[in-house]
Amino acid sequence: MTARTTRRTAATSRIAAVCAIAVAGTMLLTACGDQTKSDDTKKSTDSSKSAAPLANLLPADIKAKGKIMVGSDIAYAPVESTDASGKTVGIDPDIAEALGKQLGVTFEFQNGKFADLIAGLAAKRYDIAMSAMTDTKDRQNGIDGDTKKKVGAGVDFVDYFTAGVSIYTNKGADNGIKTWDDLCGKSIGVQTATFSQDLAKAQAKKCTAAGKKTVKIEDFPTNPEAETRMRSKGVDAVSADFPIAAYSVKHSGDGKYFEIVGDQVEAGPYGIALAKGNDKLRDAIQAALQAIIKNGEYDKIITKWGVEAGSNHDAKINGGS
Repeated sequence: MTARTTRRTAATSRIAAVCAIAVAGTMLLTACGDQTKSDDTKKSTDSSKSAAPLANLLPADIKAKGKIMVGSDIAYAPVESTDASGKTVGIDPDIAEALGKQLGVTFEFQNGKFADLIAGLAAKRYDIAMSAMTDTKDRQNGIDGDTKKKVGAGVDFVDYFTAGVSIYTNKGADNGIKTWDDLCGKSIGVQTATFSQDLAKAQAKKCTAAGKKTVKIEDFPTNPEAETRMRSKGVDAVSADFPIAAYSVKHSGDGKYFEIVGDQVEAGPYGIALAKGNDKLRDAIQAALQAIIKNGEYDKIITKWGVEAGSNHDAKINGGS
Protein backbone atom coordinates (compact mmCIF):
# COMPACT_ATOMS: atom_id res chain seq x y z
CA MET A 1 0.00 0.00 0.00
CA THR A 2 2.82 2.44 0.94
CA ALA A 3 4.82 1.71 -2.22
CA ARG A 4 1.79 2.36 -4.44
CA THR A 5 1.12 5.67 -2.68
CA THR A 6 4.74 6.76 -3.10
CA ARG A 7 4.70 6.05 -6.83
CA ARG A 8 1.49 8.09 -7.18
CA THR A 9 3.13 11.05 -5.37
CA ALA A 10 6.24 10.93 -7.50
CA ALA A 11 4.23 10.89 -10.70
CA THR A 12 2.29 13.93 -9.57
CA SER A 13 5.50 15.83 -8.85
CA ARG A 14 6.83 15.11 -12.35
CA ILE A 15 3.58 16.40 -13.91
CA ALA A 16 3.79 19.54 -11.81
CA ALA A 17 7.34 20.13 -13.04
CA VAL A 18 6.31 19.69 -16.65
CA CYS A 19 3.48 22.17 -16.19
CA ALA A 20 5.87 24.70 -14.69
CA ILE A 21 7.89 24.83 -17.93
CA ALA A 22 4.91 24.38 -20.23
CA VAL A 23 5.45 27.79 -21.81
CA ALA A 24 8.29 26.20 -23.79
CA GLY A 25 5.90 24.46 -26.16
CA THR A 26 2.30 24.00 -27.23
CA MET A 27 2.54 20.25 -26.85
CA LEU A 28 3.38 20.57 -23.18
CA LEU A 29 0.49 22.99 -22.65
CA THR A 30 -1.78 20.37 -24.14
CA ALA A 31 -0.39 17.76 -21.78
CA CYS A 32 -1.12 19.97 -18.79
CA GLY A 33 -4.65 20.52 -20.10
CA ASP A 34 -5.17 16.76 -20.35
CA GLN A 35 -4.16 16.32 -16.72
CA THR A 36 -6.76 18.89 -15.62
CA LYS A 37 -9.42 17.12 -17.67
CA SER A 38 -8.50 13.81 -16.07
CA ASP A 39 -8.86 15.32 -12.59
CA ASP A 40 -12.27 16.79 -13.51
CA THR A 41 -13.43 13.42 -14.82
CA LYS A 42 -12.32 11.73 -11.60
CA LYS A 43 -14.22 14.29 -9.52
CA SER A 44 -17.34 13.71 -11.64
CA THR A 45 -17.05 9.94 -11.21
CA ASP A 46 -16.54 10.26 -7.46
CA SER A 47 -19.58 12.55 -7.24
CA SER A 48 -21.69 10.02 -9.16
CA LYS A 49 -20.62 7.24 -6.79
CA SER A 50 -21.49 9.43 -3.82
CA ALA A 51 -24.94 10.18 -5.26
CA ALA A 52 -25.73 6.45 -5.67
CA PRO A 53 -23.43 4.72 -3.18
CA LEU A 54 -24.77 1.19 -3.78
CA ALA A 55 -24.96 1.21 -7.59
CA ASN A 56 -22.09 -1.26 -7.84
CA LEU A 57 -24.22 -3.92 -6.12
CA LEU A 58 -26.72 -4.14 -8.98
CA PRO A 59 -26.67 -6.83 -11.67
CA ALA A 60 -25.09 -5.56 -14.90
CA ASP A 61 -28.33 -5.75 -16.91
CA ILE A 62 -30.26 -3.66 -14.38
CA LYS A 63 -27.45 -1.12 -14.19
CA ALA A 64 -27.34 -0.89 -17.98
CA LYS A 65 -31.06 -0.17 -18.42
CA GLY A 66 -31.11 2.18 -15.44
CA LYS A 67 -34.47 1.07 -14.07
CA ILE A 68 -36.21 -1.64 -12.11
CA MET A 69 -39.63 -2.75 -13.37
CA VAL A 70 -42.12 -3.07 -10.50
CA GLY A 71 -45.28 -5.16 -10.72
CA SER A 72 -47.99 -3.72 -8.46
CA ASP A 73 -51.74 -3.71 -7.95
CA ILE A 74 -52.10 0.08 -7.83
CA ALA A 75 -55.47 0.21 -6.07
CA TYR A 76 -54.55 -0.31 -2.44
CA ALA A 77 -54.23 3.09 -0.76
CA PRO A 78 -52.24 4.14 1.17
CA VAL A 79 -49.69 1.52 0.08
CA GLU A 80 -50.09 2.31 -3.61
CA SER A 81 -52.76 4.14 -5.59
CA THR A 82 -53.06 6.88 -8.19
CA ASP A 83 -53.66 10.54 -7.41
CA ALA A 84 -55.88 12.95 -9.36
CA SER A 85 -53.16 13.44 -11.97
CA GLY A 86 -52.71 9.70 -12.51
CA LYS A 87 -49.36 9.55 -10.69
CA THR A 88 -48.63 6.44 -8.62
CA VAL A 89 -48.37 7.47 -4.97
CA GLY A 90 -48.17 5.81 -1.59
CA ILE A 91 -45.88 4.05 0.85
CA ASP A 92 -44.41 1.67 -1.73
CA PRO A 93 -43.63 4.30 -4.41
CA ASP A 94 -41.98 6.53 -1.80
CA ILE A 95 -39.84 3.69 -0.46
CA ALA A 96 -38.97 2.65 -4.02
CA GLU A 97 -37.84 6.19 -4.83
CA ALA A 98 -35.61 6.24 -1.75
CA LEU A 99 -34.13 2.85 -2.73
CA GLY A 100 -33.50 4.21 -6.23
CA LYS A 101 -31.37 7.04 -4.83
CA GLN A 102 -29.14 4.48 -3.16
CA LEU A 103 -28.89 2.26 -6.24
CA GLY A 104 -28.76 4.91 -8.97
CA VAL A 105 -31.83 3.62 -10.86
CA THR A 106 -35.50 4.49 -11.15
CA PHE A 107 -38.29 2.15 -10.04
CA GLU A 108 -41.00 2.05 -12.72
CA PHE A 109 -44.39 0.84 -11.44
CA GLN A 110 -46.60 -1.19 -13.76
CA ASN A 111 -50.21 -1.90 -12.81
CA GLY A 112 -51.34 -5.51 -12.72
CA LYS A 113 -53.77 -7.83 -10.95
CA PHE A 114 -52.48 -8.84 -7.54
CA ALA A 115 -53.18 -12.51 -8.26
CA ASP A 116 -50.90 -12.37 -11.33
CA LEU A 117 -47.87 -10.62 -9.86
CA ILE A 118 -45.86 -13.69 -8.84
CA ALA A 119 -46.48 -15.28 -12.26
CA GLY A 120 -45.30 -12.00 -13.78
CA LEU A 121 -42.00 -12.33 -11.92
CA ALA A 122 -41.54 -15.87 -13.24
CA ALA A 123 -42.28 -14.66 -16.77
CA LYS A 124 -39.80 -11.76 -16.30
CA ARG A 125 -42.44 -9.12 -16.98
CA TYR A 126 -41.28 -7.49 -13.76
CA ASP A 127 -37.97 -7.39 -11.93
CA ILE A 128 -39.72 -7.15 -8.57
CA ALA A 129 -43.24 -7.07 -7.15
CA MET A 130 -44.03 -4.41 -4.56
CA SER A 131 -47.69 -4.46 -3.64
CA ALA A 132 -48.42 -4.88 0.09
CA MET A 133 -47.58 -8.55 -0.42
CA THR A 134 -47.33 -10.56 2.79
CA ASP A 135 -44.20 -12.68 3.01
CA THR A 136 -45.34 -16.26 3.72
CA LYS A 137 -43.62 -19.63 3.55
CA ASP A 138 -46.20 -20.77 0.98
CA ARG A 139 -45.27 -17.92 -1.36
CA GLN A 140 -41.57 -18.50 -0.76
CA ASN A 141 -41.97 -22.16 -1.70
CA GLY A 142 -44.48 -21.76 -4.55
CA ILE A 143 -47.31 -23.47 -2.65
CA ASP A 144 -50.98 -22.69 -3.29
CA GLY A 145 -52.34 -21.43 0.02
CA ASP A 146 -55.68 -23.19 -0.49
CA THR A 147 -54.76 -26.57 -1.98
CA LYS A 148 -51.24 -26.73 -0.50
CA LYS A 149 -49.99 -28.04 -3.85
CA LYS A 150 -46.78 -26.92 -5.54
CA VAL A 151 -47.69 -24.41 -8.26
CA GLY A 152 -44.40 -22.64 -9.00
CA ALA A 153 -40.78 -22.08 -8.08
CA GLY A 154 -41.68 -19.57 -5.39
CA VAL A 155 -40.17 -16.16 -4.67
CA ASP A 156 -37.75 -14.49 -2.30
CA PHE A 157 -38.78 -11.53 -0.18
CA VAL A 158 -37.00 -8.52 1.27
CA ASP A 159 -39.20 -7.54 4.21
CA TYR A 160 -39.90 -3.84 4.76
CA PHE A 161 -43.15 -3.36 6.73
CA THR A 162 -45.42 -5.20 9.18
CA ALA A 163 -49.21 -5.30 9.00
CA GLY A 164 -52.07 -7.32 10.42
CA VAL A 165 -55.48 -7.98 8.85
CA SER A 166 -58.67 -6.13 9.78
CA ILE A 167 -62.41 -6.49 9.23
CA TYR A 168 -64.51 -3.42 8.49
CA THR A 169 -68.20 -2.86 7.88
CA ASN A 170 -70.60 -0.16 6.83
CA LYS A 171 -70.67 2.49 9.54
CA GLY A 172 -73.31 1.82 12.15
CA ALA A 173 -74.15 -1.57 10.63
CA ASP A 174 -71.64 -4.13 11.90
CA ASN A 175 -74.28 -6.91 11.97
CA GLY A 176 -72.86 -8.19 15.24
CA ILE A 177 -69.41 -8.75 13.72
CA LYS A 178 -66.57 -8.06 16.16
CA THR A 179 -64.25 -11.02 15.54
CA TRP A 180 -63.60 -13.57 12.79
CA ASP A 181 -65.74 -16.12 14.65
CA ASP A 182 -68.69 -13.75 14.30
CA LEU A 183 -68.55 -14.23 10.51
CA CYS A 184 -70.24 -17.64 10.70
CA GLY A 185 -73.44 -17.30 8.70
CA LYS A 186 -72.37 -13.91 7.36
CA SER A 187 -70.79 -12.75 4.09
CA ILE A 188 -67.45 -11.07 3.48
CA GLY A 189 -65.77 -9.44 0.50
CA VAL A 190 -62.02 -9.91 -0.07
CA GLN A 191 -59.49 -9.27 -2.80
CA THR A 192 -58.45 -12.34 -4.77
CA ALA A 193 -55.19 -14.08 -3.76
CA THR A 194 -54.69 -11.98 -0.63
CA PHE A 195 -54.01 -13.10 2.91
CA SER A 196 -57.52 -11.86 3.78
CA GLN A 197 -58.94 -14.41 1.36
CA ASP A 198 -56.86 -17.16 3.00
CA LEU A 199 -58.14 -16.16 6.46
CA ALA A 200 -61.75 -16.07 5.23
CA LYS A 201 -61.43 -19.58 3.78
CA ALA A 202 -59.90 -20.84 7.01
CA GLN A 203 -62.73 -19.27 9.01
CA ALA A 204 -65.34 -20.85 6.75
CA LYS A 205 -63.87 -24.29 7.46
CA LYS A 206 -63.76 -23.50 11.17
CA CYS A 207 -67.44 -22.52 11.19
CA THR A 208 -68.43 -25.70 9.36
CA ALA A 209 -66.35 -27.88 11.69
CA ALA A 210 -68.13 -26.29 14.66
CA GLY A 211 -71.54 -27.15 13.17
CA LYS A 212 -72.32 -23.51 12.38
CA LYS A 213 -73.33 -21.86 9.14
CA THR A 214 -70.34 -21.24 6.91
CA VAL A 215 -68.95 -17.90 5.75
CA LYS A 216 -70.07 -16.73 2.32
CA ILE A 217 -66.95 -15.40 0.61
CA GLU A 218 -67.01 -13.11 -2.41
CA ASP A 219 -63.66 -12.29 -3.98
CA PHE A 220 -62.86 -9.34 -6.25
CA PRO A 221 -59.90 -8.31 -8.44
CA THR A 222 -59.40 -5.14 -6.35
CA ASN A 223 -60.22 -4.05 -2.83
CA PRO A 224 -62.30 -1.00 -3.91
CA GLU A 225 -64.62 -3.38 -5.75
CA ALA A 226 -65.17 -5.31 -2.51
CA GLU A 227 -65.92 -2.04 -0.73
CA THR A 228 -68.44 -1.05 -3.42
CA ARG A 229 -70.17 -4.38 -2.94
CA MET A 230 -70.39 -3.76 0.81
CA ARG A 231 -71.70 -0.22 0.30
CA SER A 232 -74.59 -1.71 -1.68
CA LYS A 233 -75.16 -4.20 1.18
CA GLY A 234 -74.15 -7.13 -1.01
CA VAL A 235 -71.76 -8.37 1.71
CA ASP A 236 -71.77 -7.81 5.47
CA ALA A 237 -68.08 -6.99 5.79
CA VAL A 238 -64.78 -6.55 3.98
CA SER A 239 -61.33 -7.67 5.10
CA ALA A 240 -58.02 -6.07 4.13
CA ASP A 241 -54.63 -5.36 5.64
CA PHE A 242 -54.91 -2.92 8.54
CA PRO A 243 -53.26 0.11 6.81
CA ILE A 244 -55.67 -0.21 3.88
CA ALA A 245 -58.71 -0.71 6.12
CA ALA A 246 -57.74 2.25 8.32
CA TYR A 247 -57.18 4.48 5.27
CA SER A 248 -60.55 3.55 3.78
CA VAL A 249 -62.35 4.15 7.08
CA LYS A 250 -60.73 7.58 7.39
CA HIS A 251 -61.15 8.78 3.80
CA SER A 252 -64.16 7.03 2.21
CA GLY A 253 -67.09 9.44 2.27
CA ASP A 254 -64.98 11.73 4.47
CA GLY A 255 -65.07 9.07 7.16
CA LYS A 256 -68.82 8.48 6.97
CA TYR A 257 -68.92 5.15 5.11
CA PHE A 258 -67.02 2.50 7.08
CA GLU A 259 -65.81 1.45 10.52
CA ILE A 260 -63.22 -1.08 11.68
CA VAL A 261 -64.59 -3.81 13.93
CA GLY A 262 -62.41 -5.69 16.40
CA ASP A 263 -58.62 -5.90 16.43
CA GLN A 264 -56.21 -6.62 13.61
CA VAL A 265 -54.97 -10.23 13.52
CA GLU A 266 -52.16 -12.29 12.00
CA ALA A 267 -49.57 -9.51 11.82
CA GLY A 268 -46.84 -10.38 9.32
CA PRO A 269 -44.22 -8.75 7.11
CA TYR A 270 -44.77 -7.14 3.74
CA GLY A 271 -42.00 -8.15 1.36
CA ILE A 272 -40.54 -6.93 -1.91
CA ALA A 273 -40.80 -10.09 -4.02
CA LEU A 274 -38.26 -11.36 -6.54
CA ALA A 275 -38.11 -14.55 -8.61
CA LYS A 276 -35.93 -17.29 -7.16
CA GLY A 277 -32.35 -17.12 -8.41
CA ASN A 278 -32.30 -13.32 -8.62
CA ASP A 279 -29.95 -13.18 -5.64
CA LYS A 280 -27.79 -10.25 -6.71
CA LEU A 281 -30.73 -7.89 -7.19
CA ARG A 282 -32.34 -9.19 -3.99
CA ASP A 283 -29.20 -8.49 -1.97
CA ALA A 284 -28.78 -5.04 -3.57
CA ILE A 285 -32.34 -4.10 -2.60
CA GLN A 286 -31.78 -5.40 0.93
CA ALA A 287 -28.63 -3.29 1.24
CA ALA A 288 -30.45 -0.21 -0.06
CA LEU A 289 -33.31 -0.80 2.38
CA GLN A 290 -30.86 -1.08 5.26
CA ALA A 291 -29.25 2.17 4.10
CA ILE A 292 -32.50 4.18 4.11
CA ILE A 293 -33.42 2.72 7.50
CA LYS A 294 -30.03 3.85 8.84
CA ASN A 295 -30.16 7.36 7.31
CA GLY A 296 -33.71 8.03 8.54
CA GLU A 297 -35.40 8.28 5.12
CA TYR A 298 -37.48 5.16 5.82
CA ASP A 299 -38.94 6.58 9.04
CA LYS A 300 -39.79 9.86 7.29
CA ILE A 301 -41.85 7.96 4.71
CA ILE A 302 -43.63 5.81 7.31
CA THR A 303 -44.47 8.92 9.36
CA LYS A 304 -45.67 10.81 6.27
CA TRP A 305 -48.33 8.14 5.67
CA GLY A 306 -49.26 7.77 9.35
CA VAL A 307 -48.37 4.07 9.61
CA GLU A 308 -45.61 4.17 12.23
CA ALA A 309 -47.09 1.13 13.99
CA GLY A 310 -46.03 -1.00 11.03
CA SER A 311 -42.41 0.13 10.75
CA ASN A 312 -39.94 -2.71 10.23
CA HIS A 313 -36.25 -2.00 10.77
CA ASP A 314 -34.93 -5.53 10.21
CA ALA A 315 -34.83 -5.72 6.36
CA LYS A 316 -34.82 -9.51 6.59
CA ILE A 317 -34.81 -11.88 3.64
CA ASN A 318 -37.69 -14.39 3.79
CA GLY A 319 -38.64 -13.52 7.36
CA GLY A 320 -42.28 -14.57 6.94
CA SER A 321 -43.78 -17.70 8.43
